[in-house]
Amino acid sequence: MLGRIAGRRACNEHFDHGDAGGAQRHPWRLDRRLNLALNTVKKYARVPRAEQLIGGTKRDTTLVDPFRDHLRSRRAAEPGVTVQTLLKEIKSMGYQGGSTLLHRYLGQGRAEDAQPPPSPRRVAIWIMTDPAHLSAGRAVRLQEVLDGCLELKQATEHVRTFADLLTQRQGHRLDEWINEVRASELRPLRSFAEGLLIDHDAVVAGLTLPYSNGPTEGVINKVKALKRQMYGRAGLALHRKRILLTIARN
Repeated sequence: MLGRIAGRRACNEHFDHGDAGGAQRHPWRLDRRLNLALNTVKKYARVPRAEQLIGGTKRDTTLVDPFRDHLRSRRAAEPGVTVQTLLKEIKSMGYQGGSTLLHRYLGQGRAEDAQPPPSPRRVAIWIMTDPAHLSAGRAVRLQEVLDGCLELKQATEHVRTFADLLTQRQGHRLDEWINEVRASELRPLRSFAEGLLIDHDAVVAGLTLPYSNGPTEGVINKVKALKRQMYGRAGLALHRKRILLTIARN
């Protein structure tokens, strides 16, 4: 952390002393003076303040998160309450974890601190996951995010509806889904829905029929793997035998 700030301040000193133009045109001169990598100098130079280089602690969701408010209120009302007492209380509320996790959670101060918002990538993963497979903590955090953004909530509903079409073979509902998406203000989803119309019949067939080209693609991948293994080592006759034996075995 201190190294990042020191490097940033060293870059700032060179820029502040009139070397900004030369460093921007020839950044390798500055990295030689500071004994830093070229990409590091560029990264430091783009950041207005050194404090922006300090990343916060990344914390994943835990089984204790849904009971954060209860823990916070109980510790505020009774500062001397024991962890075992809190464990029994949240166990009766549905907590599935153990005492070690609760001890660590409270020791890190996570019951009192405001939870950092999840990254966009993590939210996208939660949205794309079947709600039945989301843990209680992740489901609660996702709902908090969706409650704060109406557009994201609408997008999640459309995504999950399309997932049902895909997994339950409901191709007959595709036109209804496309019309609902095109009537919304979600431009990325509208673009996706309009793209489905270009090959509409094939998409309906893929969402309806049980047939798939997956086995064919699997055989092609096996053939390519065998080809890579035998490249420059054997002739076509042995390669042909290995392919036939592999297919027959499966």
